[in-house]
Amino acid sequence: MTSSLSRPRGRPRKEENTLPEPPELRQFRSKLVVEGLSRHSISAYLSDLHKLAEWASPRPLLGLGHEDLIRFIRELQEEGSHPRSRARFLSAVRRFYRFHLSQHRLTLDPTLNLDTPKIGRPLPKDLSEAEVEKLLAAPLTETPLGLRDRAMLELLYACGLRVSELVGLRIDQPNLRGGFVRVTGKGSKERLVPMNQEAMDWLVRYVEQARPALVAGSPTDALFPSREGEFMTRQTFWYRIKALAQAAGINKPLSPHTLRHAFATHLLNHGADLRVVQMLLGHSDLSTTQIYTHIANQRLQELHALHHPRG
Repeated sequence: MTSSLSRPRGRPRKEENTLPEPPELRQFRSKLVVEGLSRHSISAYLSDLHKLAEWASPRPLLGLGHEDLIRFIRELQEEGSHPRSRARFLSAVRRFYRFHLSQHRLTLDPTLNLDTPKIGRPLPKDLSEAEVEKLLAAPLTETPLGLRDRAMLELLYACGLRVSELVGLRIDQPNLRGGFVRVTGKGSKERLVPMNQEAMDWLVRYVEQARPALVAGSPTDALFPSREGEFMTRQTFWYRIKALAQAAGINKPLSPHTLRHAFATHLLNHGADLRVVQMLLGHSDLSTTQIYTHIANQRLQELHALHHPRG
């Protein structure tokens, strides 16, 4: 039996993006752009909605009801779609229909009471405080590139920045006199994050001694320019982290956000309030921050077992 999501034999399959985008999708795309979503997020949302539109054709998306969405999700599941993909699809359609409800183009929300697939959220990869110190000390600070890498790692760990936030910093965003950095996060939201003295010292040393050599007279606002004097990419910095971790003898599997995870976990281990950590990380939802409490709780259990008389 052929699923509705795959075209029957002998029937030409529609090529993606060959038809004009329906006005309801163009309006939704414009809304996402205004909200400041990344191009990647917008592309993912629209891709899911285009699949739904193709499945529903010739019926318009705004003409679908609750049962239609249930049937489409059931077919996704039957075709082996991962729960995470179905959860992303639900996020896209909820946002789409609620936008059109707010514009009075609908009277009922067809996404009401649709269950989100349960996803086992992986715990962040964690580094101990000793491992972080080894990683921070790995760059060869006798060279301009090494001094740049050390300043970047120190700032990443001191402030818990996303890698995209770090590599996108401009020269005017750190306030060394005030001891904070102005960060532009997801959705173009700004936040002020304090720096510790160690990070500030390395940053001052880098700006005074290494950055002029890296910029080499080229006009750039990048705080941490690449070899070409431009803003560094996330991928380039990720390669640097992997190379430095290897040089430091750290064999754990790492991610681009390893130091951000360590920042959050170590703060909680030392008694920081969860909402303070949420603000520092720039999370809009506290539940996103709560994942780090699992790691902190594991550490508490280890300490309890180590030091309790009956441990």
